[in-house]
Amino acid sequence: MRRVTGIGGVFFKAKDPKALGEWYRTHLGMNVEDWGGVAFRWIEDNPDAKGTTIWSPFKDDTTYFTPSTSSFMINYRVEDLHGVLARLREEGCAVDEKVEESAYGKFGWVMDPEGNKLELWQPPEGQ
Repeated sequence: MRRVTGIGGVFFKAKDPKALGEWYRTHLGMNVEDWGGVAFRWIEDNPDAKGTTIWSPFKDDTTYFTPSTSSFMINYRVEDLHGVLARLREEGCAVDEKVEESAYGKFGWVMDPEGNKLELWQPPEGQ
């Protein structure tokens, strides 16, 4: 019997959950609902899509989350990384200038207003 079948949610503390939810709605286009969260429904969005959600602990002394001092970083899938990053810059968001491209896809980063580093990921074609 498989006990864990995927990630059911990401939960974290915020100083001002309502304002932070509005930032995510405005700048990342997330459908933050009245109850304060978002439900991503993979199959409803695209029944033919192949996708994964990764769960991966990092060593406690990693610098990968820097400049954030948070103990977590969330990776969000995007369809057009360069387009999203350009839009975030236009909107005055704190976007990292670095973009990584590899066989795993394209990666970029932005800081939310509470100092959490977010990773934006454009999967390789077909994923």
